Amino acid sequence: MRFRHSLAAAAGAAVLVLNVPGSAYAAEGDFRYTYVTSSGEEETATFHDPASGECIVLPEAAVEYTQPPAHSPKNRTDSFAIVFTNADCSGDDFALRPHTGGASERLKLRSVLFV
Repeated sequence: MRFRHSLAAAAGAAVLVLNVPGSAYAAEGDFRYTYVTSSGEEETATFHDPASGECIVLPEAAVEYTQPPAHSPKNRTDSFAIVFTNADCSGDDFALRPHTGGASERLKLRSVLFV
């Protein structure tokens, strides 16, 4: 009798565990880039543990006609970072390796996708 109750409890727990949605996957670590402010000064911005699988628009470089693109990305996350020249993760792209990927100021970007 106890075995049936234990089996039923274990089955119920398994159903609950399998039906609870998991947390969204995030790339662990930091992604840094440099941008130019409206006053012409260079600043650095950082995303800490950015979301994976979704296009992230760089707010300081989002508007193509009024803001210059960001540059000098450094990928210190555990995921590949694909940087794009357009704000909607389109245009030319370049992949940065996990942990050590980086590029010079020649690489311009407006959005990034972690995979």
